[in-house]
Amino acid sequence: MTRKFCVGGNWKMNGDKQSITELCKLLSGATLDENTEIVLGCPFVYINFARDLLPCKFNVAGQNCYKVPKGAFTGEVSPAMLKDVGAGWVILGHSERRHVFNESDDLIAEKAAHALAEGLKVIACIGEKLDEREGGKTEAVVAAQMAAYAKTIKDWTNVVVAYEPVWAIGTGKTATPQQAQEVHAYLRKWLTENISKEVSDSLRIQYGGSVTAANCKELASQPDIDGFLVGGASLKPEFIEIINAKK
Repeated sequence: MTRKFCVGGNWKMNGDKQSITELCKLLSGATLDENTEIVLGCPFVYINFARDLLPCKFNVAGQNCYKVPKGAFTGEVSPAMLKDVGAGWVILGHSERRHVFNESDDLIAEKAAHALAEGLKVIACIGEKLDEREGGKTEAVVAAQMAAYAKTIKDWTNVVVAYEPVWAIGTGKTATPQQAQEVHAYLRKWLTENISKEVSDSLRIQYGGSVTAANCKELASQPDIDGFLVGGASLKPEFIEIINAKK
């Protein structure tokens, strides 16, 4: 089965109207691989602004959402609100949400299920910390995170999984293409054994963690890597090269 390459840009807590206007203009005018799906994770307050600036071939995502439609949850945003301002996707379970804001596997999985039920597509993030990698626990950690998602997600059609080794995010360190491929291959095996062969074959698994123009082509050539979730580089002109990694 051919899986459509999918590149996400996670702008994190960066940008203002001027810089987002410039970035959207750059992306809109670029020659981009038509066979690659593009998802831009925008700060909540600029989602509508960015959506209005971008051609429809670009998907806009929220960087988080809560697990219920509305209520007394000060500071939270619901999937319905994201859709109302033009987002069609949401990024959930990013390592910064897990380790800076202490979100649990179960909470993230509940958010994912609600977002999907509300009609959003989900980039579901997983990944191990450095001490877990060095302790030989990578497979156990990502399996536990996947198992939490699997408890709440019954239909994986609108899910993209992003494997992001925490030790490689914003550090300049990158998992080698071989290290990334090993984990992606393990995830396919896990999916076959715990969900279904059909889901394993069709589910797209992105790699995230210091992806740059310099390393994207070799990473993209690995058989089980179906795209990227890009942080800092998604704010720079080199993001165009990363989107075109399969060209």
